[in-house]
Amino acid sequence: MNTTIADLRKDYTLQDLTETEVDPNPFIQFKKWFEQALAAQLPEPNAMTLATATPDAKPAARMVLLKDFDERGFVFFTNYDSHKGQELAENPQAALVFWWAELERQVRICGHVEKVSEAESDKYFESRPPNSRLGAWVSHQSEVIESRELLEKRMELFQSKYENQEVPRPPHWGGLRVIPSEMEFWQGRPSRLHDRLLYTLLDDGSWKIERLSP
Repeated sequence: MNTTIADLRKDYTLQDLTETEVDPNPFIQFKKWFEQALAAQLPEPNAMTLATATPDAKPAARMVLLKDFDERGFVFFTNYDSHKGQELAENPQAALVFWWAELERQVRICGHVEKVSEAESDKYFESRPPNSRLGAWVSHQSEVIESRELLEKRMELFQSKYENQEVPRPPHWGGLRVIPSEMEFWQGRPSRLHDRLLYTLLDDGSWKIERLSP
């Protein structure tokens, strides 16, 4: 193969992004872009990178799935005892990144994190497939395990325990909401002169829009 990593590049030419065309409300703008990602039938358009940090500033990032959003923020669900859950309990600040390659678009979100209500967690948990509900009990997320077989044996035990029963939500499992203070919309443009519009939350609850240099 003659191509090197340094040679991998693409010129972005699909669309532009101007201050006059975006909605003054970043949640409405996100909804518009998300619906366009759905319409384009992108694979898992709700996949997003979640970045966290420990109190001593050790960063970590991983992919999670967006499960709800409105003007209160962006919601995902997890084991609260996982690495990300512990990091967010100690330092409740996070960043999210959506990358929709086929549309040459990225959205970056930064903000404070808090747990969703028990009722919201219960409602989503009840919508999950039965084995996914069981999986929330089976997995001690992020802990070291001896083997795959051990995990499968635990699954069999919980399948027997809850056979013909409703699977309750574990107390260590639920939703987290990222409440944005910044949202950046990025549209790829030719010659790496990309469009970047940053929304910043002001003290009065309004949003300031600024163009960033690419």
